[in-house]
Amino acid sequence: MNTPATMNEVARQTMLSAPEILNREFLEIRGKILELAAAFDRLERAEGAVADDQRVARLHEALKALQEPGEDRAEQVQMIFSRAYDEDWQAKFQVAPR
Repeated sequence: MNTPATMNEVARQTMLSAPEILNREFLEIRGKILELAAAFDRLERAEGAVADDQRVARLHEALKALQEPGEDRAEQVQMIFSRAYDEDWQAKFQVAPR
């Protein structure tokens, strides 16, 4: 029977190193960053203004969160785009309780 300690050891042994992950994912990450840059370029070139739009503010906040060191960037970005929990959400969205 595997104990948590031995399962953790096996997980560490099978994990890729940071250089291996970078080698595997660099082009995909690069492509996603280029997509973001192109989207922001389209926003700036288009007619009209969205500088005061909360969604743009959240996009900039998420980009800043990506630059901060730490292992929980995905969680931080998810929280930027998430609503705060509301106990009365079913009534507000007219969802029948189960």
